[in-house]
Amino acid sequence: MRESPRSPAPDGPARSGGLTRAEVVSVGTELLLGQIVDTNASFLCSALADLGIGVYFRSTVGDNTGRVQEVFLHALSRADLILSTGGLGPTDDDLTVAAAAGALGLPLERHEEAWAHVQEFFRKRNRPLSSQQEKQAMLPRGARMIPNPRGSAPGVIIEHREKTLIFTPGVPREMKGMVQDTVIPYLRERGLAGREVIRSRVLRITLGESVVEDRLRDLMRSSLNPTIAPYAHTGECHVRLTARGTEAQVEPLLAGTEAAIRERLGPAVYGTGETTLEEAVAQALTAKRVSVAVAESCTGGLLGQRLTNPPGASAYMDGGVITYSNAAKRRWLGVPEALLEQHGAVSAEAAKAMAEAVRKQAGTDLGIAVTGIAGPTGGTVEKPVGLVYIALAHPGGTEVREVRYGTEPGRSGVRYLASQTALDMIRMHLAR
Repeated sequence: MRESPRSPAPDGPARSGGLTRAEVVSVGTELLLGQIVDTNASFLCSALADLGIGVYFRSTVGDNTGRVQEVFLHALSRADLILSTGGLGPTDDDLTVAAAAGALGLPLERHEEAWAHVQEFFRKRNRPLSSQQEKQAMLPRGARMIPNPRGSAPGVIIEHREKTLIFTPGVPREMKGMVQDTVIPYLRERGLAGREVIRSRVLRITLGESVVEDRLRDLMRSSLNPTIAPYAHTGECHVRLTARGTEAQVEPLLAGTEAAIRERLGPAVYGTGETTLEEAVAQALTAKRVSVAVAESCTGGLLGQRLTNPPGASAYMDGGVITYSNAAKRRWLGVPEALLEQHGAVSAEAAKAMAEAVRKQAGTDLGIAVTGIAGPTGGTVEKPVGLVYIALAHPGGTEVREVRYGTEPGRSGVRYLASQTALDMIRMHLAR
């Protein structure tokens, strides 16, 4: 029988310059199998950052006693606060608390307050209480229970050799409530929260990551507070600014760095935080009282869908047509058959004719059209998969853009990128 590992005697608290060093541990085999996305860890990291607690490590481990013990022992060697999520339920694979107790060399005892909570939880719901449920009330000796009004499994706090371990359920609603109701006040009360806070701001940009990094490279190297980090996303790039300081310090730090980035990138920065490109376009269309109609081929309605995603879209969106076939382009938009025969449906000429026709028929300020080859078949040497033409008709004329996305994004990727480019053409036109 394998002997349970024991907690090493620490040389001292794992603090760095007075900053609490934290590790977030996620327990659950389903996480390692990719069956669910670990949103709990993201929430916990964000909550700790708001408290000025630095999360130095994140670990994920399956439902195995030996490996869970190993992860906790490793975490204890390099952090002074361990915040765990998952594995607090009554089933055999819910082993987090027992494994941690074994790693720390602490016996499990029935916690009467926790046991009363479990009993009351089932009584209120008129559900039978099995002997297995008592497992949720077995806590390490000396542990503190965290109330869980949203579920049956109490949370656990263990203070051990100048280290603090906090265990929360894996059910997001229960975990978040427990953190907000009890964990955050506890960390503040214990003095584990920093006098400084960590704040982040995300800028959303309609340029590729390599272009953004090239334009910001010297700022990224010289700016230590805030730090600047670009991240590639489909059809755009996000730049995260992260500042550390007092509440009064961080906002000016972030604002100053954002201003410097906007000066470098200009109107390519379309928003901050969770703002989507369609929301930015909707705001601009509404503010300028500009109406739009769409004519789509390869995007199959995706552009119209994105334009109408924001609430209040009726203020600017008139309507649109999906003219997938050549016959539909002739029938609904009046695109001349001679034009289609000479240049093809995927051409600058066809896109221009579609945009101008839908604008005229709808009587709108703008007409936007998309035609292309999304793939995976249908491409030729002259017109390969990923070739898309986007046209924007407006009172001053018609702009046509040719883009080549290639085959790598796949069919859905080409369609999304085309809608992204079309939205940005509208946004940039309105900015001018």
